[in-house]
Amino acid sequence: MFSSEDNTAATLRRPVGLALDARDVALSTSLRERLSDAAYPLFIRRGVRDVSLHDIERAAGVDSDELASVYASRDEAAAEFLARHARDWTVGTVEAGARARGNTAEERLLAIFDVFDEWFHREDFEACSFISVMLEMGAKHPLGKACIEYLGQSRQIVTALAEEMELPEPDEFARSWHILMKGSIIAAAEGDLRAARRAQTMARALIREHREIGLTETHSIGVEWSEWDDLLSDQDSPSSSGGVSALEADAAFEFEYGL
Repeated sequence: MFSSEDNTAATLRRPVGLALDARDVALSTSLRERLSDAAYPLFIRRGVRDVSLHDIERAAGVDSDELASVYASRDEAAAEFLARHARDWTVGTVEAGARARGNTAEERLLAIFDVFDEWFHREDFEACSFISVMLEMGAKHPLGKACIEYLGQSRQIVTALAEEMELPEPDEFARSWHILMKGSIIAAAEGDLRAARRAQTMARALIREHREIGLTETHSIGVEWSEWDDLLSDQDSPSSSGGVSALEADAAFEFEYGL
């Protein structure tokens, strides 16, 4: 049974797409799909706590024994919903949609907000289930922890694209970008249908900022080393007099950089 938090956590740790356990293999695939299809829109629209196993049973048109052969608890059904949502939405819609719209890493990054813009204008837009369930269940609940992990997957997609662009500190960049993604979703849920376009404008600025950081760091390092090279060159020059000795220059360099 999966009634306790520990057992629910075990369900959440099952990687998406891997073979199911022996009990699952013995089940009718059509029954599981039928229940999953019935549960999916319930969790999307109502969250977790407002959905019961009886609701899923009734929506799927099955009896209690059939339901119990697939889901031992409401949280187990919710865990499967989250895994399916990560596969269908994060990978199948956001990542695939961005890749289809862009030829370069930068174009694909910015295209995330094109995907969002279409999503925000759909009549069935229901915000982000990962954010909603995490806030509903709490970050320490197994389902909340799963949501944090699934949200992290979308941030990893951004990190990979930032690395492809050779931006400095790609993880820090991805965390800032992720704030724009999540913030635009909340704004759209509030009714701002231009939220994705506003976020995309800020995203362009974020890219420029990180590129400038990279250029500044490269230029700064070059100037610092060149200054020491000039100092040592002057010392080695036959015409130099009263300059700093090579030993003194080395000592100053070590003090400056903590060597």
